[in-house]
Amino acid sequence: MKIIACNSNIILAKAICSYIGVPLANTSLRKFADREIFVEINENIRGEDVFIIQSTSHPANDHLMELLITIDAAKRGSAKRITAVIPYYGYARQDRKTGPRTPITAKLVANLITSAGADRVLTMDLHAGQIQGFFDIPLDNIFSAPPIIKDMKGRFSHNNDLVITSPDVGGVVRARAFAKRLNAGLAIADKRREKAGESEVMHIIGEVKDKTCILLDDIADSAGTLCNAAKALKENGAKDIYSYIAHGVLSGEALNKIENSAIKELVLTDSIQASNDVKNTKNIRHISIAPLMGEAIKRINSDSSVSALFD
Repeated sequence: MKIIACNSNIILAKAICSYIGVPLANTSLRKFADREIFVEINENIRGEDVFIIQSTSHPANDHLMELLITIDAAKRGSAKRITAVIPYYGYARQDRKTGPRTPITAKLVANLITSAGADRVLTMDLHAGQIQGFFDIPLDNIFSAPPIIKDMKGRFSHNNDLVITSPDVGGVVRARAFAKRLNAGLAIADKRREKAGESEVMHIIGEVKDKTCILLDDIADSAGTLCNAAKALKENGAKDIYSYIAHGVLSGEALNKIENSAIKELVLTDSIQASNDVKNTKNIRHISIAPLMGEAIKRINSDSSVSALFD
């Protein structure tokens, strides 16, 4: 087995290698003066089972090209099998046509990864489940639930007033599954217009008064929906508000919104490497998915069941 790290999440890649007990492969990845990307794998990978770790997070286009070029380098280096390990799959929100002349970029990215030479893909918490069908190669979409639920149980084990809350109707299935595992209540933040021409109002469906609420979602980007849901929970009498997010994209004014929101603590996985600004935000904490990803990689390498991780 050989594990190669591109530039997007070196820290996670090293943690995964530490969990598995293998060294990170020696690679050179640099840019020429005109910003073209060059990759060289500096050790023999002929006949090896190669895993290339790269989240396609900001800057998404550079990180995607790094992944594609590294896959091509591994293929031309005669790797036996190449698995693209993509903890955060960028462009996943462009999973359908939103107008008559618009792309389905998530499908295009799937085509590019396959054409580059990947034999399979390992990713986590895809924003849209149908993306699995965009690939003609095997794809394992694992879930961040095990480390998140473990953290929740350690933090809130003595709370009898816990309510898992979805910040929008699209995340209800996820929130319900967590509520069942934690024996907690369920609430939904529903954004709607009461009358034509009026601004949208956030309604809370479920009992949250004097409760500890946990907002649960797969992605926090601008954090607008998340912070608005937290505000609505507070206005409806919630005692404390926490949030767990699988992928902390956190673009634009997201950090400022979170710091000034009703959210007591935001917990993110390390699927996207934290910037210094994120690390310095007082109410943000990270939990690692390295053991989860590492175990999935071990199982793929040994041709064992990955789904058994979630039984």
